[in-house]
Amino acid sequence: MPTRREFVQNGVTLGAMVGLGATASACASSGTSGGAASGAMSAAGTGTSASHPANPASTIKQSVCRWCFNEMPLDELAANAKRIGLRSVELLGPADFPTIEKHGLICAMVSQAGNGGIPRGWNRVDNHSWLIPAYQERIDVVARAKYPNLICFSGNRAGLGDDEGLENCATGLKQIMPAAEKAGVTICMELLNSKVNHADYQCDHTAWGVKLVEKVGSERFKLLYDIYHMQIMEGDVIHTIRDHHRAIGHYHTAGVPGRHELDESQELFYPAIMRAIRETGYTGYVAQEFIPVKKETGMASLEDAYKRCAV
Repeated sequence: MPTRREFVQNGVTLGAMVGLGATASACASSGTSGGAASGAMSAAGTGTSASHPANPASTIKQSVCRWCFNEMPLDELAANAKRIGLRSVELLGPADFPTIEKHGLICAMVSQAGNGGIPRGWNRVDNHSWLIPAYQERIDVVARAKYPNLICFSGNRAGLGDDEGLENCATGLKQIMPAAEKAGVTICMELLNSKVNHADYQCDHTAWGVKLVEKVGSERFKLLYDIYHMQIMEGDVIHTIRDHHRAIGHYHTAGVPGRHELDESQELFYPAIMRAIRETGYTGYVAQEFIPVKKETGMASLEDAYKRCAV
C-alpha cells in the first residue's frame, strides 16, 4: 500500500474515549446497511461491527479518499461507495471525474494543482510563479465540474520561520482568491502532522492555520481539518472544532494510532466528534481517510466507518 506522500507526489477533544466508550456506542445502535455486500466485501467475519446503522436523518455528508484504496479500480471503489451511502470519492484529478460521475458521485476535494506535492507549497515565494497559474487553471476545471473544494499545502519549513511562511502563503493565496470567489470554489489548506507522517510540514497546528485564514481574508479560503493529524499534534479535537469551525471547510478521518479503522482499537471516539461537527452547523463533507488493516476487508471497514460517522 503506497503512503499518502507517495500517492500525492506521484500526481496527483477531545479524542480520549477509547474502547469502552466506542463499544457502548456500538451496543446502543442496531440495524443493517442499505445494500448487501458480497464476497470479500461482506462485513461477515471481518471483525467490523454491523450494529452501527446509518442515521437516515444524518446531516454529515461523507466521502472517501481515493489513495487509501488505490489497489482497487476506481470504478469498483465508486460503486461500493455509492452502495454504502457515501456521496463522493476525493483527492482525484480531472481525468477521473467521469468515472465517479457515472455512479452519481462527486469529488468533494479535488487534488492539488502543480507538481510540488506536499513538501513544495505556498510558503515559498519562489513557488508562486508556477502555483498561481496552476491553481487558476484548476479552479476553472473544478468550477465547471460544479465541485466544491480544491486542496492545497503549505509546504515544508526547510529552515523557514513560521511567521515568514505564514506571510508568504498569504501573499500567494490572495492572488488566486479573486478566481476562487468568482468560481465559487473553496481552496482548503490541509493541516498535517509533522511528528509521524510529514516531518517539517509547516501547517501542522490549527492556530497557525487559523491565522492564515484570517490573513487571507476570503470566504473561499479555509482549512482542511484532518482529525487524525491534529489528534497526533495537539489533541483536544472537539474543543478545537467548536472554537475554530468557521475557519474549517472540510474534514478527514482516521484512527489513531496507525491511521487504520475507526473502531475500538484506537483512541478517538468518532460518533462524538461527528456530533460536535454537526452542532456547529457544518453542511460540507467529511472524508474517510484510513488505511484498512486488511485490504481484503477494506469495503467492510469503510461501511463500518460510514455508519459510525452517520450521526
